[in-house]
Amino acid sequence: MTPPPTAAVEPMRPVDAMWYWLATKFATDQFLAYAFAGTPDSVEQAVDDVLERARRCADFGLRVRPHTLNLRFPDWVSGAPIGSHSVDVWPTAGLGWQQVLDSLAGLMQRQLDPRRNTWRLHVFREVRDVPGHDGVATVVVLQMTHALGDGTRTAALAAQLFGRAAAPVPVEQAGRTRPLRDVVDAYRVRKRLARRRESGELPPEKPPVPALSTNARPHGPSVLRTVACHRDQLPGPTVLVGALVAVSDALAGHLRDQGEDVSALTAEVAIAKPGKPTARNHFAVHGVGLYPDAPTTAERYARIIEDLMSIRRRDAQMPADARLAFDGVPAPVRWAGVWRLNPDDNWSMVRGNTVVSSVERGEADLSFGGCPVVLTASYPSLMPMMGLTHGVHRIGDTVAISVHTTRSVIADVDAYLDRLTFVLRR
Repeated sequence: MTPPPTAAVEPMRPVDAMWYWLATKFATDQFLAYAFAGTPDSVEQAVDDVLERARRCADFGLRVRPHTLNLRFPDWVSGAPIGSHSVDVWPTAGLGWQQVLDSLAGLMQRQLDPRRNTWRLHVFREVRDVPGHDGVATVVVLQMTHALGDGTRTAALAAQLFGRAAAPVPVEQAGRTRPLRDVVDAYRVRKRLARRRESGELPPEKPPVPALSTNARPHGPSVLRTVACHRDQLPGPTVLVGALVAVSDALAGHLRDQGEDVSALTAEVAIAKPGKPTARNHFAVHGVGLYPDAPTTAERYARIIEDLMSIRRRDAQMPADARLAFDGVPAPVRWAGVWRLNPDDNWSMVRGNTVVSSVERGEADLSFGGCPVVLTASYPSLMPMMGLTHGVHRIGDTVAISVHTTRSVIADVDAYLDRLTFVLRR
């Protein structure tokens, strides 16, 4: 009898471990929704094809093995079985798009246990009223633990399931772990970065801004909405800039109606780090001003673009070993920091008043059972100090802008979506 292959073990990178541990505090799973025109001749065969592609991609066979007392960062262990247990085909066909989103809101309360499985597929058949699409569609949602990848990486993994050949950019091999030396290096790097900031050699980060009602801790079930538009309808030179301008208009109008001061309105924006990925989560979150009081729309574009360019310049000037300031912190210390997070903390100053997460998902070359993709969307997680997030996702010429909140934060979500839709289509 042939023995089973030995599972490969790979230490988890510190930033990926942080996302694994954060999942014990907050709901951090990612939900990548794809709508495909029509219905496959055989949903069962389409699912089998997806599972076969998953078996050929090592990432889908990973699960997490933590260490006792978190004295070391967890390991990735290969060899997790892939089969029909990884897929839920919803028995009810003919749901409307909003009913699918309501179902997703419920799924967000059922987070994956990455010690057992790091992903799951949810299939909805004969879905009506998909934004920007006439006729029925099949909606397939990939649920994935955040430790497995950031938005760019998980989009590349999802694309492999739906027929694209290109794999995610490989993560650089980790160097040898030297606990004491790593701590010393982390201290030295932090001191050096602080000196460069004080001297003005590194451009400063955007300072914190006053918290607004959108920073209230969200209570109750998630509320999800999506509006779609053609790329040419989105104002601005890039999808991200256009989305930021649209959110600036819509959110400022909503908050002004509530009597809030929006002069410092700011978004938290996830931006990919330069260079080869050193972890599965290879991004940083930055504050970007939304400038709703700018005298003209052109001036608002210019200020938002300057904020984004400043981030790029700062990233380009960061020393090659800057990541050691984070990576050198020992696992028990990093875990203790996550464990001490108090969701009831109430901060008067924050990095941003909403989240705008934008991911380009490539050409419209994906399919499910022969049905071509027509839309993709995602819904960034809510956090204790972030009760409103936006996802911006393009595939082909179609851009989906999605809203994730609760009614405790925005009581009339549809009115807010109407504002956003008006800005996009005016």
